[in-house]
Amino acid sequence: MNDIATSTLFLILIVLIFVSGYFSGSETGMMSVNRYKLRHLAQGGDKGAKRVSAMLDRPDRLIGLILIGNNLVNIAASAIATIIGMRLYGDYGIALATVVLTLVILIFAEVTPKTIAALHPEKVAYPSSLLLSPLMKIFYPIVATVNFITNNLMRLLGINPKAAGRDTLSAEELRTVVHEAGSLIPSRHQEMLVSILDLEKVTVDDIMIPRNEIVAIDVNDELPAIIRQLNHMQHTLILLYRGEIDDAIGFLHARDILRLLTRTHVDPEKAAIVRAARDIYFIPEGTPLNVQLLKFQRNKERIGLVVDEYGDIQGLVTLEDILEEIVGEFTTNIGGQSHEHMEKHADGSFIVEGTVNLRDLNRELKISLPIDGPKTLNGLIIEEFGDIPEHPMCIRISGYAIEIVSVNDNRIEKVRVQPQTKKRRKLLSKDNKT
Repeated sequence: MNDIATSTLFLILIVLIFVSGYFSGSETGMMSVNRYKLRHLAQGGDKGAKRVSAMLDRPDRLIGLILIGNNLVNIAASAIATIIGMRLYGDYGIALATVVLTLVILIFAEVTPKTIAALHPEKVAYPSSLLLSPLMKIFYPIVATVNFITNNLMRLLGINPKAAGRDTLSAEELRTVVHEAGSLIPSRHQEMLVSILDLEKVTVDDIMIPRNEIVAIDVNDELPAIIRQLNHMQHTLILLYRGEIDDAIGFLHARDILRLLTRTHVDPEKAAIVRAARDIYFIPEGTPLNVQLLKFQRNKERIGLVVDEYGDIQGLVTLEDILEEIVGEFTTNIGGQSHEHMEKHADGSFIVEGTVNLRDLNRELKISLPIDGPKTLNGLIIEEFGDIPEHPMCIRISGYAIEIVSVNDNRIEKVRVQPQTKKRRKLLSKDNKT
């Protein structure tokens, strides 16, 4: 070293600091790169992404290589800085070189390159892999030795170095990713993706048409009455039952109805109508929508009756009902509920039927009434009030003013709901303060 000029030592020191910055930035860039974007690009044939992905499959080796190079360069830089300091300032140069080199490495070889790499990981990781890949082959024996020692030390501490697998996302984490995608995914598509994730949280009980609203035909009725109902039906599939809806016979398709009514000039017999009915597909209550959607697909079905543990019919669910949970309301609705049971008034309030489904009501009015208990507005009011109201009254649930307009026997028929806007809430809070 004594034969090397001081200017040359300065040049070597600058190169070492630059190399140290390269290793520091490479480490941050490689470890900060978006793994999911990386896999997408690698599957698309991007060579840089393939190199980085292959190196990240063994992060212990990658970190070992980078740290070996970084420490080797920093130690060499420290030795050269000490020689330069002693040549220029004697014994005081050792302390001066330590302080100056620490600041220089901190600024130019640590903070700056790592910050740049953290902000632009792909732009740093892909080019860095061009040099790190051959370096891994050259220094593999040293890297393997270091990894062998460190992995055994981790095992002594009760840590399995191979326990960490590929990054995976839970449903909640994936929901956060979708929300944070911003303009990269249209808001409409974001809502659909989140709705798909929410299918496992919703059961058929939440969306089914209640048994008292199922449009069906009693085959015990007189034949003229049955023919009249068939002629005026607006649904593709009609449920046939005998006496009580729990004694369901099957579903009659519109094509079969048309065939029966046009085959001859005379009305068809009851027996012919019953024979034309198709088998009923039964759905256990409490079935999650994601499971039922798969069952509909596997069984080639579009409609089914929800039954409880005793076999009693609780409601009706169609494939369209499940799809509407994902994409929103269609132009037609087999259930004939939701917005068709709502009437908007000039004051911004809505008159709705007590049998309206709470999920549909929340979706239509952009409100948040509790849905973890009763499924209908009628059931929610009765649960909150603790009894069946005998006359019109007003009640507040979850901050929403709900006026009971009419009651019939043991059922609430009409309810006025006043959705609270942000402006109205501010006014109410000001009034409360005054």
